[in-house]
Amino acid sequence: METLLYEKRKNIGIIRINRPEAMNSLNRELLTELDLMLDQVTRDEDVYVIILTGSGKAFVAGADIEEMKDKNVLEAKKFARLGMDLFRKIENMEKPVIAAVNGFALGGGCELAMACDIRLASEKARFGQPEVGLGITPGFGASQRLPRLVGEGIAKELIFTGDAIRADEAYRIGLVNKVLAPDLLMEAAIEMAEKISSKAQIAVRNSKESINRGMQADIDTAMSIEEDLFAICFSTEDQKEGMKAFLEKRRPEYKLK
Repeated sequence: METLLYEKRKNIGIIRINRPEAMNSLNRELLTELDLMLDQVTRDEDVYVIILTGSGKAFVAGADIEEMKDKNVLEAKKFARLGMDLFRKIENMEKPVIAAVNGFALGGGCELAMACDIRLASEKARFGQPEVGLGITPGFGASQRLPRLVGEGIAKELIFTGDAIRADEAYRIGLVNKVLAPDLLMEAAIEMAEKISSKAQIAVRNSKESINRGMQADIDTAMSIEEDLFAICFSTEDQKEGMKAFLEKRRPEYKLK
């Protein structure tokens, strides 16, 4: 991989976007390599949680303008589809994905963070959708994910103005889960990933599926989705072990079965 670094810590896979000379901007090569990397990590049964972060001063400072500037309509549509499909893959992965936003998360970088399940931000992080200042709309899902996360009015304000906001404002509007000192960001992300990894993984994955599918459905359909995924857990060894351990007042030993 030319644009990514990968590290595995026990049950945690850490993917670091590594184009610091270009502020980790998203070009076709990076998007393609991230797609391949996610496939590899998905196949690794020992990885329960993924952390996505960036090298240098940026998480991802946007899409690569130099690569985009001469695209025609068809080429732009293909590029948007590449990013959208990749970010949907992240959103739909069984394994939880934590974005550790270490710096600028603008345009495609903000969209990438929004595709993750949980967002932790450094105090130095900045978020925004500046596309209208470049004569384009968001192209990797911001017009759909941002309103779902922060509400329609705030999303329209951020997209229409192109303003970038600080991490504390992103926290206030519900775009990020926590804001941390820069030197504590990865420590906090790993600590959260370890906590998630210690739980029953089939239950974690079913919970993610229930939330994701339910958020796109009416309330009655969503309740039915939860009912089914709840019931499926009772076919697993993890459910038997978890409840037995609770009654025996001991720590459970889950086996992902």
